[in-house]
Amino acid sequence: MELDKIENILEKYFQGETTIAEEKELKEYFSSPNVAQHLEQYKPMFGYFSQVKQQKTTQEIPLQTKKRNVAWLSIAASVVVILGIGAFYLASQKTTAPVVAQSELGTYDNPEEALAATQKALALLSNNVNVGIESVQYIQEYEQSKNKIFKQ
Repeated sequence: MELDKIENILEKYFQGETTIAEEKELKEYFSSPNVAQHLEQYKPMFGYFSQVKQQKTTQEIPLQTKKRNVAWLSIAASVVVILGIGAFYLASQKTTAPVVAQSELGTYDNPEEALAATQKALALLSNNVNVGIESVQYIQEYEQSKNKIFKQ
């Protein structure tokens, strides 16, 4: 009876389903001198647990701490910040518009030329606005169709 119980607990142990009390029972069984012949192979495993539990180590473990040189880290961080500021300054210099002379501002001395240029600009604007209005008309047609289909 006891042997069957030990075999069942041993099976549960290898499946990881034992309780602490059952594991204690296995340790007691395998530490006793009357272990069944076919279970002798597990005796060293459970004997190891009890041996290790009794061992105490007095050896000191030396801890090696890494000393970081903070001065090098601060110098490296300063260099990175300076390079970042320099890159930002150079990029902002390239993106700013150059100073344009008064003659390049698109001013006209002749009123007829100014009128022609203004009409040309307004025609271009009108064409683009008309394209936008056509898109809005498609949206209105879509809304009307949707309202017909999904009447509530």
